[in-house]
Amino acid sequence: MKKAVILFLLVLATKGYSQFAKNMFSKDPIINLENFQKQRVYFGYYLGFNSFDFNFDYKTQQDIQVKKTTGFNVGVVADLRLQEYVSLRFEPGLYYTKRDLYFPNFTSENDYLREVNSTYIHFPLLLKFSALRTGNIRPFLVGGVSTTLNLSSNAKSKDDNFEQKFRVKQWTAAYELGVGIDLFTEYFIFSPSIRGMFGITNELIRDNPGQASGWTDNIDSMKSRAILINFTFH
Repeated sequence: MKKAVILFLLVLATKGYSQFAKNMFSKDPIINLENFQKQRVYFGYYLGFNSFDFNFDYKTQQDIQVKKTTGFNVGVVADLRLQEYVSLRFEPGLYYTKRDLYFPNFTSENDYLREVNSTYIHFPLLLKFSALRTGNIRPFLVGGVSTTLNLSSNAKSKDDNFEQKFRVKQWTAAYELGVGIDLFTEYFIFSPSIRGMFGITNELIRDNPGQASGWTDNIDSMKSRAILINFTFH
């Protein structure tokens, strides 16, 4: 009985994949959602993953190690068609990430390790440049600017690293560049994309004046950068 069920599922999966491949990659595919992107405005949502890092500039030679983790993204998309190949996109979303900073010249874990947990409300405004559609496939480039509100920011805290508080600013800005592809299925558009985000504002809040800080004194600037992978559905 189990073998029969497994065989049945394999047949269904093979048939489904064959149908998908025929509709998507054959020389003469069935054209799906032919007029969908001709709408003036359309909407969608996305799910995805991120890997955030910090880019440090130092006053003198130093090497702060950053341990990255994989975070997640979720948000919505509004697409405004400007012309046949160009659209303006607004993609507000919630991004969660975590970075561990390891500072040299300290021996105690309470001193050399600082955890930076970030929950971002992300506001990117992007231009999407689409290629000519071929069957049910349409590659695109995307780029623009973004601003981010860090809900986990401790910018208002009076404590600093001497009380184990590594402080970052609440608002930051960045520019973003990426590539992706629109895949037109029978019922929706599936758009996987990968994007780089490059911070342009210094996020660091220096330790309180009055005593030398081994954590922030030698940092000239600290900017976020990230790789964003999103799976968008329209």
